[in-house]
Amino acid sequence: MEIYNRDFIIEYKDDKSPLTEADIKSNEIICNALIKEYPLIPILSEENKADEYEIRKSWEYFWLIDPIDGTKEFIKKNGEFTVNIALIYKNAPVLGVVYAPALNDMYIAKKGAGAFKNGGKLPLIINKNPTKQLTVVASKSHLSEETQEFIDNLAKETESIEQVSKGSSLKLVMIAEGSADIYPRLAPTMEWDTAAADAIVRESGKMTYQFENRQPVRYNKENLLNPWFIVK
Repeated sequence: MEIYNRDFIIEYKDDKSPLTEADIKSNEIICNALIKEYPLIPILSEENKADEYEIRKSWEYFWLIDPIDGTKEFIKKNGEFTVNIALIYKNAPVLGVVYAPALNDMYIAKKGAGAFKNGGKLPLIINKNPTKQLTVVASKSHLSEETQEFIDNLAKETESIEQVSKGSSLKLVMIAEGSADIYPRLAPTMEWDTAAADAIVRESGKMTYQFENRQPVRYNKENLLNPWFIVK
């Protein structure tokens, strides 16, 4: 937040995505703390060089981290960025922490123990009539044509539909808390973008489904790119 509240330097990675000193510092703090507390659990972070799949595929447990998700929102200073830390066990998230520092909102979940926002059990809101009223959340910085088409088709089956834009993994936790009903993402994301919030989604009784086959999204794949997905 110290970096957020002052002027900071913005660099660009090879894939043209932005990087700030906050991304690097956040990564350093999280990785150092996890190595100290859990020396035997490997770490996969957006800001570290990923281990080869030949090494990763034998991991039973590992930490999956996005030190700052929503760097574009961080740069715009609109508050919609998060710190995402997940523990993955055999392709599924079993522990998740999503913290939004500018909003001071903390989401946590542990497999079998429920999901919580600032201590309140999720979901906070339940939509009892989804055919009548539906809230759809979509990306603020990456709304693809396919996603918009999906939303437009959804509107044909629903009396009233509201479309909301949000940055970072806040879209997934909105589904978990019940402030939105569905989040379609028919555009590229990486595993670290979704893992922590996905743990919260699953423990709130919802699911992150692959768009193609409606199976739950899997983690620690050879290619760390997520498939298109729908959270509902």
